[in-house]
Amino acid sequence: MAGKMNTKTLQTILAFGSLILLIIIFAIASPNFLKFENIIGILLATSVNGILAVGITFIIITGGIDLSLGTVMTFGSVVAGVFISFWNFPIPLGVAMGIMAGGFCGFLNGVAVARLKLPPFIATLGMMMITKGLNLVLSGTKPIYFVDKPVFGQIAAFPVLGIPLGVVIFFASALVAAFILSKTIVGRYTYAIGSNEEATRLSGINTDAWKIGIYSLGGLFFGIAGIVMASRLQSAQPALGPGYELDAIAAAVIGGASLSGGEGNILGTIIGAFIITVLTNGLRILSVPQEWQMVITGLIVISSVYLDILRRKVR
Repeated sequence: MAGKMNTKTLQTILAFGSLILLIIIFAIASPNFLKFENIIGILLATSVNGILAVGITFIIITGGIDLSLGTVMTFGSVVAGVFISFWNFPIPLGVAMGIMAGGFCGFLNGVAVARLKLPPFIATLGMMMITKGLNLVLSGTKPIYFVDKPVFGQIAAFPVLGIPLGVVIFFASALVAAFILSKTIVGRYTYAIGSNEEATRLSGINTDAWKIGIYSLGGLFFGIAGIVMASRLQSAQPALGPGYELDAIAAAVIGGASLSGGEGNILGTIIGAFIITVLTNGLRILSVPQEWQMVITGLIVISSVYLDILRRKVR
């Protein structure tokens, strides 16, 4: 057990060292990188991807995956937009319904995986297509604007000690997730299912029910990310979403989550999310074409997964 803990710690330290190295490189390469406005931009960009990555970390630790997180995020924002802008419900209620919509999508994914025994890849791919279509249907294929709801825009922008509220929500979500994963029975069973689901089931634990709950929990985080994103944009963009799953999964994997299940932690995921954002931001400042940014990010993800395979072989 001690060796396992040391391996996890080493992975987190290596990820943090990589983040610091990236910051140093981009700070030297461009004087604009460390400007206050750019730092705030990095924090805001990380807030959405970070909340998504926190949610997917729970699912990855169980040995599952969720390809629908990007469109589920958008579904949460569209549902909030329908309640707030179309039906004129109070903003808190609309926000709650958006977050619950994400949780409901996660619940359906969990049922498909645990009860229907569909492979997580197929189940969540189907949910991705379903929510992608529903986003267009509910919005009438047009963005839902919150321009006459200035309070909604403050969910992401309101300054708290100079830090946008969206960033505070991200760190608060991460703290809650870290507590759940490390201090509660939910976290204990999350790791147990990912390490050996059959042994966990034979010990008398209803693994199907817990997997449904874990996918639902991930969906709630995706819904929160959708609210923060919609607040940042002052609109719910129905076509937004596809592609976010790649960055979120990459953040979790870079932070030490194993796609084989049983390993991962929230601190590592946060560091991974910042690595993705800092890399993208730095390359953009250096005017590196977007297509090459995608190539570099992809190479980093492949390298992270390969290192995880090597770690398991050594162990």
